[in-house]
Amino acid sequence: MTKIVVVTSGKGGVGKTTTAASFATGLAARGHKTAVVDFDVGLRNLDLIMGVERRVVFDFVNVIHGEATLKQALIKDKQFENLSILAASQTRDKDALTAAGVERVLDELVAEFEYVVCDSPAGIERGAHLAMYFADEALVVTNPEVSSVRDSDRVLGLLASKTRRAERGDGKVREHLVLTRYNPARVAKGEMLSVDDVKEILAIPLLGVIPESQAVLTCSNAGVPVIREENADAGLAYQDLVARFLGEERPHRFLDQKKGLFSKLFGG
Repeated sequence: MTKIVVVTSGKGGVGKTTTAASFATGLAARGHKTAVVDFDVGLRNLDLIMGVERRVVFDFVNVIHGEATLKQALIKDKQFENLSILAASQTRDKDALTAAGVERVLDELVAEFEYVVCDSPAGIERGAHLAMYFADEALVVTNPEVSSVRDSDRVLGLLASKTRRAERGDGKVREHLVLTRYNPARVAKGEMLSVDDVKEILAIPLLGVIPESQAVLTCSNAGVPVIREENADAGLAYQDLVARFLGEERPHRFLDQKKGLFSKLFGG
């Protein structure tokens, strides 16, 4: 049975699109036929991170308005043939998304793919609401900062009350916590919330902790999802995240501060 998974948060700039790109790529790498859809109309970035920006001919809005078929608009990933990308429009605004149009496109995707990953825009406005409305599961992305966690708590309220599942009484959207840009050294100094702090506030299961990493920016600029960078902690953390989502038991790495050579030699 196909699952629609929304990647969401209240605050912008927390790593939603990075997470959506790596999550979808990770599912495809494990053999699951996956589509990832950019709901951020007017500010599209998913195609850049996926390295397909030059291959966008038709977009999500074109399909919704009958200006192109879904088959015309879907872009197949060159690395994984079972991964497809549906880009957002750069020239329309969020009012171009209609509930009926989104539902029709998602129904077409559900008929063809095992997983449909919806990359939500930031905030709680129309685009974000439509991205989460049809979801079966949600990756709630947050940074270890009070403002980010507070905004994510607001999103959890919407997931519990403003989705199709909630309206139909069809069980709740299954929620997963993804904590990004985590830096144990800054946590130790009291400059960031700890994993336990965030878990206590949001009270949803922890799926993954993604460490702060230069590789995220480097990969984004290169048009490569960071999960494909196997020498980077962030890439390994996203691989662990996908494995846990699929039911594997994996310990959470990168929660503790790395010791330098001096500390290792002298037991510090």
